[in-house]
Amino acid sequence: MLRLLIVDDHPIVRAGVRALFAGHTDIEVLGEAATGEEAVALARHLVPDVVLCDLRMGDGMDGVAATRELRALVPAPAVIILTTFDRDAEILGAIEAGASGYVLKDAPPDAIARAVREAAAGRLALSPELSERVVQVLRAPRVRLTDREQEVLRLLDMGSSNPQIAKTLFVTEATVKTHLVHIFAKLGVDSRSRAVAVARERGLL
Repeated sequence: MLRLLIVDDHPIVRAGVRALFAGHTDIEVLGEAATGEEAVALARHLVPDVVLCDLRMGDGMDGVAATRELRALVPAPAVIILTTFDRDAEILGAIEAGASGYVLKDAPPDAIARAVREAAAGRLALSPELSERVVQVLRAPRVRLTDREQEVLRLLDMGSSNPQIAKTLFVTEATVKTHLVHIFAKLGVDSRSRAVAVARERGLL
């Protein structure tokens, strides 16, 4: 019997996930947690085989941080991120933190149950599409922005114009343009909107 802990900050989602496993006699739901901190405390006490964890849970520990803490327990449960978010940076962040899988909430119920079994068996539970995307992200060269370029990028994301960025950072507009040229080159883009979009995809914002 696989022992499962459900973690999500929405009671309705937790109830729905629990109901999903009602027909699977080989999987026992040990309990539910509403926060990452509660998940770690419960896992330490209940010792589940697998933790099915939401990615974003409001204030406090998010799913990636919770995964890191859960994987540090002895014995350590396998962790599957169950979420509505499928940005490459978030998928990779979860895997790097030790997650055994990443499943979208709109996946078929059988696929979610299958992912739990795969994780419990020590295998990576990713759909073929997500697996391919993880490989592509890992193969892509890591972008390294300077601290000043990060500041410019954050202001760009807020919709600031060049004059506004210059005023905020106490630099000239020419300096802002130079930073933008460097940012565009590093991200391989040719517009402000694409710079923000690609930065988000790569977890730089």
